[in-house]
Amino acid sequence: MDLLNNFDVRNLGNLELLAKQVVEGFIIGLHKSPFHGFSVEFAEHRIYNQGESTRNIDWKVYGRTDKLFVKRFEEETNLRCQIVLDASSSMYFPEVGKDSKNYVNKLRWSALAAASLMNLLKKQRDAFGLTIFDENVNIHTRCKSSTSHYRLLLTYLQKLIDNPEHNKTTSAAKALHQIADSVHRRSMVVIFSDMFEQSEKTDQLFSALQHLKHNKHEVILFHTVDKSLEIDFDFENRPYLFVDMESGEEVRLQSNQVKEHYVEQVQKFKEELKLKCLQYKIDFVEADINKGFKQVLQAYLVKRSKMGA
Repeated sequence: MDLLNNFDVRNLGNLELLAKQVVEGFIIGLHKSPFHGFSVEFAEHRIYNQGESTRNIDWKVYGRTDKLFVKRFEEETNLRCQIVLDASSSMYFPEVGKDSKNYVNKLRWSALAAASLMNLLKKQRDAFGLTIFDENVNIHTRCKSSTSHYRLLLTYLQKLIDNPEHNKTTSAAKALHQIADSVHRRSMVVIFSDMFEQSEKTDQLFSALQHLKHNKHEVILFHTVDKSLEIDFDFENRPYLFVDMESGEEVRLQSNQVKEHYVEQVQKFKEELKLKCLQYKIDFVEADINKGFKQVLQAYLVKRSKMGA
């Protein structure tokens, strides 16, 4: 089973184990890819500088490589990464139930993507925090790199997976403004969200993204979608009952009646969002939940290398 590309995990009860598997598979893949230059295996070390104390030299690494590396400690962290996760009800699409054929939805995928990213950050002795929002910011932690901190954040993610809630609206704009003001200066901010804000609030959403950049943060937006259903509207031509997961509003219709108009409107919003991200120098990544996690970890490493960390 390739967790990076073919996500078929039916039990998300052990996020720590799954995140470890995702990252290990990704690192193995790095050695066979153009990203071979990223030094992930020695991320917990730095090169020994002539004249400093030899007390923290890792002699086992020296024995394997004939090079002197010094173990790094938490206070030497050189990157802070705030992981921001949208937990509004639209993120629980497609609905996952006991009788459902779906094992992954946007929220579950984002939770495992976030856990995997935290695992990789921890390996690199980088500090990470977690922010979870819907209408309000519900969880907001400071950045740390300890194992106990990592496990605490995993419990927050696990609660989201285990306790899906309907009719939770989103206020991404308000949450992102709060995050921009509260996150340590010069941080990497990684956002997992479908960005499905109410249409009248679109300008507020773009303003909030601009605020993040104004505060000198490096930002990656993973536009988290089920591409076949939400972007391409790939439904069979038969009657459906569509339910708004945030408002509970229902509409019954034949899918082909609205497909052309729906696809046009969604594409228009997505292109506008991409354009604004380009304008504000925010990395926009269309994160299709059916495409695995390589897209997330690879985008993070590219951004990290550009930051000179």
